[in-house]
Amino acid sequence: MTSSIPSRVRLIDVGPRDGLQNEKTPVPAAVKVELVHRLQAAGLKEIEVTSYVSPKWVPQMGDNHEVMSGIARQPGVAYSVLTPNLKGFEAAVIDKPDEIVVFGSASEAFSQRNINCSIAESIERFAPVVQAALAAGIRVRGAMSCTVGCPYEGDIAPERVAYLAGLLKGIGVQRVDVADTIGVGTPRKVQRALEATLQHFGIDEVSGHFHDTYGQALSNTLAALELGVWNFQSSVAGLGGCPYAKGATGNVATEDVVYMLHGMDIDTGIDLDRLIDAGAYISGFLDRKPNSRVANALLTKRAG
Repeated sequence: MTSSIPSRVRLIDVGPRDGLQNEKTPVPAAVKVELVHRLQAAGLKEIEVTSYVSPKWVPQMGDNHEVMSGIARQPGVAYSVLTPNLKGFEAAVIDKPDEIVVFGSASEAFSQRNINCSIAESIERFAPVVQAALAAGIRVRGAMSCTVGCPYEGDIAPERVAYLAGLLKGIGVQRVDVADTIGVGTPRKVQRALEATLQHFGIDEVSGHFHDTYGQALSNTLAALELGVWNFQSSVAGLGGCPYAKGATGNVATEDVVYMLHGMDIDTGIDLDRLIDAGAYISGFLDRKPNSRVANALLTKRAG
């Protein structure tokens, strides 16, 4: 390994929220709570649990209060939630999240299709949410979508990513996710998006969030590591997609990322066997195999 590659990595598992939000099969709150418990038992220190959006738009997240109330919280584990507006924040703050997440797109077309407003308008909408969270002592993360490619605009220039990162920094967002929402990124394109973001945020404040539509997510993770990025988001069992991004497949599987990192002697603090059990649990409920090559290979080996 080169000296620039970090010796440890922190993973945020987004499976309970980003992974499950697009599932058509209703997932009971008790199952979501058990998934969170299994993830923290596996060593995850950051878990994106739910979102406070209108159940009209995302029915799967309508049980947000029940889920957050049902979690047996562990010291040292941070629980984050998505809050798109002040109404969502006011509902979320009752459940005492450690961090809220606001989101913006580097693509104007995607912003219009996703939240029906321009990028600049979305930032104006999020500004009071960010200020309210900071005033309440709650950390704020910004999810930057379509930083590499957009289903409506095609390739996204790094300048657009830098523009969005600057706007988020300007309203007080403390750290950001650089997301390849539709999974079209390749290593150099991802590095350009990250470099653009690093014009406004420090290396400790930037995370990679990669989808595996074209099988590039692990390659893109390695490309980010080469820049010194040490925070990443992934989803247990490769759950997820994006309801507003046609053709987008799941997030990169946490199991696959952990296997690669451990093979590079990079510390994650995660027990791979227990993580695989967590993925098998939620996949069993959804009546399908985990969307993870590593998990399926090791589960097959166990069975044999």
